[in-house]
Amino acid sequence: MKINLVMIVKNEERSLKQCLAAARHLVDEMIVVDTGSTDHTREIAREMGARLLEFAWVNDFSAARNFALGQSGADWNLVLDADETLRPFGRKRLERALKARGGGWLGGITIYNAYRDEGGVSVSASVHPRILPRGVRYMGPIHEQPEGCYPCYAVSLEADHDGYLDTDKGERNLPYLERAVEEYPEDGYYRYQLAATLRNLKRPEESIAYFRSFYRLAEPGTVYRAEGVVLYLYTLLDLGTPGYLDEASDLIGREEAALGDWADFCFVCGLFYMKRVLSDVGRYIGLLPNIEKCYLKCLEIGERPEAGGVVGTGSFKAAYNLGAWYEVSGQEGLARKYYGMAAREGYEAARERLKALDG
Repeated sequence: MKINLVMIVKNEERSLKQCLAAARHLVDEMIVVDTGSTDHTREIAREMGARLLEFAWVNDFSAARNFALGQSGADWNLVLDADETLRPFGRKRLERALKARGGGWLGGITIYNAYRDEGGVSVSASVHPRILPRGVRYMGPIHEQPEGCYPCYAVSLEADHDGYLDTDKGERNLPYLERAVEEYPEDGYYRYQLAATLRNLKRPEESIAYFRSFYRLAEPGTVYRAEGVVLYLYTLLDLGTPGYLDEASDLIGREEAALGDWADFCFVCGLFYMKRVLSDVGRYIGLLPNIEKCYLKCLEIGERPEAGGVVGTGSFKAAYNLGAWYEVSGQEGLARKYYGMAAREGYEAARERLKALDG
């Protein structure tokens, strides 16, 4: 079995060496296609033993990736970005995983994305089809996806992605996504990606129309749909007016049966019920028990990286929010219990609350 690493790069001197060093023991050849670097990217690729090629950028990520894939004669191609670093994993273990199912499928790897939020740095997990059998190609100008109707199965390979900490790619991606929405008007995936990008660029009012059309177009069971629904809910909560909260309530009612066993969904529901009660205590006081129920459900579900979502919604983040709920409701013993649970997992905010309770 031959396995190659296939990458496209541009100005990746910050992280390329680390990426290649973590991957090279897993593959027979490293193929790096440069799309116009002006830094030391090409020199680093050569120093690390990669086969370096060049491709003139044509404003299409699939075109570049497909050129790179066309240079590989491997049975399987591992596709990474330069700001992704594989966690330790053995070649024999990878081969066993790829042989286990025969052909006609895509290998999914779990990527842990670090990003900045109001609490500092958080991490989300998602499974992406990144190990492609020979002949599979990409489609779409950005946020490209493998062509064809292949099932994707996780192979336990994991990678850390830190690119969102170094730079915000939203402004770069926006025109590509706007073009994709025009070219694929009935594709909910590009509507979701455009909505998410606008939200990240602090343009939530603009994003809502795309969240609504994504939700209308995405078929139940589509791999990106659950993540899109949760981000749609967060955006409605950020906007926070009674009308948007009504919309969030309706959305939760429609999706609870399908997503109620996913910690990320339960977590945002807990935030919704808290915001709903605070918006009109007299009218919504009956929803108070739902706050506790949502976070307890998160802890019951636990952390499931293979299902995707923000790390901590099934553990320390849910425990912290439970602690906060019990603290404000005068149940100090339970507050200490759940703050302690979060603190033991290294959540600094919980440690601070415990210090405050100690006076």
